Order: sequence, then C-alpha cells, then structure tokens
Amino acid sequence: MEDNKITLGDKRFKVMIPAAEIDKAVERVAEKLNERYADSTPIFLGVLSGAFLFLSDLVRKTKFDCQLAFVKISSYEGTQSTGVVKQQFGVDFDIEGRDIIIVEDIVETGHSMNYLLDHLKAKNPRSISICTLFFKPNKFLYEYNIDYVAMPIGDEFIVGYGLDYDQLGRNLKDIYVIDEE
Repeated sequence: MEDNKITLGDKRFKVMIPAAEIDKAVERVAEKLNERYADSTPIFLGVLSGAFLFLSDLVRKTKFDCQLAFVKISSYEGTQSTGVVKQQFGVDFDIEGRDIIIVEDIVETGHSMNYLLDHLKAKNPRSISICTLFFKPNKFLYEYNIDYVAMPIGDEFIVGYGLDYDQLGRNLKDIYVIDEE
C-alpha cells in the first residue's frame, strides 16, 4: 500500500492535507484565541466525537486559563448529512454569564451548529464563539458567523484527525479525501 493512500471500509482515500499543515492552522487559530481571551476563562465546548483531536491540540497551544466540556450531537450517516440532528448528551451545567467557545471538527450545512446555538443561547452565556477546524462555505445554509476557521475547504468528503467514515479513520494524523482514481 502506498504511504499516502488508505482503505477504510469500502472506500479508498488519499492524503489531502498533511499533518504539518494542520498543525500550522491550529497554531494560527490558537494565536487568535490567545489575543481574544487573554483576560478571560472561557469554556471550550468540544463537539464529540470528531473535535476531540483538534480541541486537544488547540487547548495545548493556548496561554489562558480555560475549562473543558463536551457535547455529543450528530447528523451524519456514512458520507452524507441526514439533516436531522440527534443529541446524545449535552450541556448539563450552568453557563450563564460565561464565555463559550464551541469547538467543532467541521461545519458543513450548519444544521448541528444551529441546533447547538439555540440550545446554548437559552442558558444565557455572556458570549458564544464558534471555532472549527474545517468549514465548507459552499454548503453552509445559515447566517451566523463562524468566528475561527482553521481551514476552509471545498465540498469533498474528508477523514482523519478526528473525522470519520462510519467510525473509521479518526486516528489518522493527516486528512484524507476519497480517491476517485
């Protein structure tokens, strides 16, 4: 097998973004967060399961005090968004008056994020920022801002660095795209 190609389930993938490029993008986002939250203690709210690697690397590059929490929501089956958001567990603690940084692996249509924003706003936080590793602007259906984008990408389906194909590939250090060859 070639070093830059893998097979997950019934699909073949090739490297699209190497790990070193991802690390530089995470560093750029951390620098922006360091400027914004230097005098604050925000809560990083990681969206499981995909954002766990990004969140881990991101918080280790920040220089301010913070707290961590997680929420599990999903709208994907296979390589497609179902458009229906399911919440397995969520924010069950007081966030009133707090700064929240939602950390997501990828924002595509925005359905999951819209669902989460509505849920969080009802709990009266001081602020909510959205931070994502990948953003697909061509598929995004909402008007709210994505505050921190590490990498905008096209419409391709990707895996690796926390993102999966039917729960496979999250452990890969690079980002892979379906190999059409």
